[in-house]
Amino acid sequence: MTTPLTLGNLTFDNNLIQGPLAGISCAPFRRLTWQHSKPAFSCTEMISCKTLLHHPLATQKRFTTKALDEGPVCFQLSGADSRELGQATRISTQLGADLIDLNCGCPVNKIRKKGAGSSLLLQPDNLYQLIRAMKDNTHVPVSIKIRVQGFGPDRFHDELIKAINASGLDYLIVHGRHWTEHYETTCHYEDIRFFVEHLNLPVIGNGDIADVASLQTMLATGCAGVMIGRAGVGQPWLIGQLKALLAAETFHTPSQYAIGSMFMEHVSELSALLGSEKFALLQARKIAKYYSRRIPARLEFCAQMNNCEKLEHFETLVRFFFN
Repeated sequence: MTTPLTLGNLTFDNNLIQGPLAGISCAPFRRLTWQHSKPAFSCTEMISCKTLLHHPLATQKRFTTKALDEGPVCFQLSGADSRELGQATRISTQLGADLIDLNCGCPVNKIRKKGAGSSLLLQPDNLYQLIRAMKDNTHVPVSIKIRVQGFGPDRFHDELIKAINASGLDYLIVHGRHWTEHYETTCHYEDIRFFVEHLNLPVIGNGDIADVASLQTMLATGCAGVMIGRAGVGQPWLIGQLKALLAAETFHTPSQYAIGSMFMEHVSELSALLGSEKFALLQARKIAKYYSRRIPARLEFCAQMNNCEKLEHFETLVRFFFN
């Protein structure tokens, strides 16, 4: 069974979390996940501190909007300057963040070149200052999400442990791959266990969670909670299914028709949020392969989605292929 999870001043009734996903984790995605799974909390997409500090509200809307009927939300920030991060943390708190996380694992070059993302793993002194800037500017639980050493050349675990233990961080999220490794590399569970054993705070494990077997493998590291990532796309019921199966309860996977309805709801709400049917449909093309996992004509559906330019056409396609 899942267990309660206490992070800072908050306690959740389960320890399964929907993680941040670039281009996906905005309010429509999170709301569906909450509706069908009730995770402990879900995460926003990564939000640049500069977006919160300098961009117009219309630009921020995609990242910061919370649905009225979704559960707790963790705002994930990106930055390398403690002053900017402190200000962004205050803004995130004012916008209703229930928790706030600093991304310290992004492997994308344009992020690393700014000294942010996974490059922070080699800056323990700066990382300490960044965590303190977050703690000093909010009352909500604060975390960082990191990558591990894996098979890469960087030796940073010991220095990270010292900085984190001294910083007052509320919890740590560990993705079990090095920043140079891709998804075909198996998650390094032993590295996650290292942090569990050497930190005096809760550790959330992340990487390759798609079913009960992989979830149990992650829990065997001793982590306090588990963060689900890509597997939740197109399967907003997944965390609910995992909770049910861990409790030895029967779970009925939604029908094709029900999944199609979820996909239409997701895209319709995305169109309203972005104020653009065009951009919502561009996103729909990217996630079509996930929602169509179980339909027999998946390849044909995805091919036709690539030519879809109107919501009405999209809905016609979904009704036909998911019937």
